[in-house]
Amino acid sequence: MASITVWNEYIHERENDRVADLYPDGIHTYIADLLAEAGHDTSTATLDEPENGLPPGALEDTDVLLWWGHLAHDEVEESVAERVATRVREGMGLVVLHSGHHSKPFRKLLGMPADLTYREAEERERLHVVDPGHPITDGLPESFVVPEAEMYGEPFTVPEPDRLVFISWFEGGEVFRSGCCYRRGKGRIFYFRPGHETYPVYHQEEIQQVLRNATDWASPVAGSPYPTECRPVDDPAEDIDGYEP
Repeated sequence: MASITVWNEYIHERENDRVADLYPDGIHTYIADLLAEAGHDTSTATLDEPENGLPPGALEDTDVLLWWGHLAHDEVEESVAERVATRVREGMGLVVLHSGHHSKPFRKLLGMPADLTYREAEERERLHVVDPGHPITDGLPESFVVPEAEMYGEPFTVPEPDRLVFISWFEGGEVFRSGCCYRRGKGRIFYFRPGHETYPVYHQEEIQQVLRNATDWASPVAGSPYPTECRPVDDPAEDIDGYEP
């Protein structure tokens, strides 16, 4: 199975009693334990650790990085964000969760601000599977409900996904592209919207199934449609008049 690192700011759990009740050891630990039960080799990293918990060696040993952030995107070191983006281009998978849409690595890789509209009103969310053939949807019904959710609404300023897996409808009437797949270099990226810290979203079986499926899908695969470095080509496929390498 894959080597997984779950990154979390680990701020809400230490400042908000409701979040601490849901995730007493942190969201990162909860997700890491879930994926360990699925057979993965898991570790965690947090913002306040040296190099934000992601020194080069840790990333080199990571097949898939899951990222949960909200309050402190700007506190992530630029060098760390660039390091993550580089590893994704080299083949590491990246699963970006909920408010991680504004994280530095995600925005660097997508090249767009990833802005959206939002509302926190404990409203119902229904996620619709719009790509039932995608591996991330394995074991899921055609749609399912998250009883309490923070609304994210369009427009969502990201590039058009390579594959759109989920669309959400909210009780207040908004819709949102809640499951977006991208490829950057050799690396696969999945953005998954549900996961607000004060609601028991990650305790829900359907959400846990998505996390397991997304981790499997984002694991490194062979081949790439894009080069990851510049290289000279001294032996052209066709003869060039007057050219001598």
